[in-house]
Amino acid sequence: MTTTGTVLDEIIVGVREDLAPRRAAVPDAEIERLARAAAPALDARASLVGEGTTMGLIAEVKRSSPSKGALAEIPEPAELAATYASAGASAISVLTEQRRFRGTLADLDAVRARVDVPVLRKDFVVEPYQVLEARAHGADLVLLIVAALDDAQLRDLYDLTAELGMQALVETHTEHELERALALEADIIGVNARNLKDLTVDLDRAADLLGMIPAGPLAIGESAVASRADVERYASAGADAVLVGEALVTSGDPAAEASSYRRVTRRGRPVSEGAQA
Repeated sequence: MTTTGTVLDEIIVGVREDLAPRRAAVPDAEIERLARAAAPALDARASLVGEGTTMGLIAEVKRSSPSKGALAEIPEPAELAATYASAGASAISVLTEQRRFRGTLADLDAVRARVDVPVLRKDFVVEPYQVLEARAHGADLVLLIVAALDDAQLRDLYDLTAELGMQALVETHTEHELERALALEADIIGVNARNLKDLTVDLDRAADLLGMIPAGPLAIGESAVASRADVERYASAGADAVLVGEALVTSGDPAAEASSYRRVTRRGRPVSEGAQA
């Protein structure tokens, strides 16, 4: 197991423990059959790019987090997802991790059945089974966290994601992780502003990393969004889209908040910029 010396290690231990009974109930061969029999995945990249110059938005169904604890009850995740979609969200992120985020695969099923935009399975993916599981439950996009995986694992999971017709949001936190994502030739790269050691966020640091992503991959800003001004900061750093959960679910009016973020103009990134893989 890859270890990071951060809270991520504890989360992944729980993820593996929670995976075991699901795997016993639906063996590997059956989850693969279900994954390959699922309806074709939607094109998340195309949805995030959109037709204009405004920022893409991955709006998240998020009940709680390790850093803030409980955020919102969200008894009907499909209703919230529909609200996001009606407000122009490019994609919906659904937390399926149980212990720290209070998410379930049932949430993913409900959201997939309700919205027509791409859906991200947001979890701590460390096993091929989880990628197959995501596809079987209708996900179009999966999260691959570079910090949680060695290069071989990252490549295998990325390739399996593509083989199943899905796309991967490859999440980075540091310059070294960004170099690894670029070496992978990832098509969608996320920069998370959260420090995995103390769970603080630093939008300026994330902005610096976003500026290192060359033209080509989509760049997604993650965490540290509390207002439209933060989305504008991500845009000025070259992000094509933002992934936002807490600010939306605690806003009191997620539709208005999501719509506001979607009106921010993308700036793009110069072709000459980029970290060296």
